[in-house]
Amino acid sequence: METCHGGIRAVRGGGEDDEGAGVSTSLLYLVKRTELVVRARLEELLKPAGITALQYTALTVLERHDGVSAAQLARDSFVTAQSMGDMVHTLENRELIRREPNPRNRRERLILLTDTGRRLLAEYAGPARQLEEDMVRDLSPEEVTRFRDTLHRTWRALS
Repeated sequence: METCHGGIRAVRGGGEDDEGAGVSTSLLYLVKRTELVVRARLEELLKPAGITALQYTALTVLERHDGVSAAQLARDSFVTAQSMGDMVHTLENRELIRREPNPRNRRERLILLTDTGRRLLAEYAGPARQLEEDMVRDLSPEEVTRFRDTLHRTWRALS
């Protein structure tokens, strides 16, 4: 039986892994299913901090590349510019980020991580790393390396 989830076909057969039934589950479906469970687990993990998984993603982007425009932060955080505007406002009110004028473009403001934001990321670094370890716990170190490389290559192929 086939079902369609947002344009992604899932072929259902005898069990969770339909490979044994001679039917291969769509890779698009498997990637989306993995993304959804990771996001749900991350939301659960971050609930005590009062931030969402998308807000956490934006903070981690700033941790790696501090001082970016809202447009760049939106692209790197996988959200629309409009969503980023709301997110920036929320994170700024929580004093997790700050905005300051871009010295190279007076009309643009750069977004920077505050010390409070850095402390929050430090507090959740271990639990986030544990979530990632849980995700790949049944893989060997070599498989994890291959998985990471494969994800990079598939992303590049579509970018």
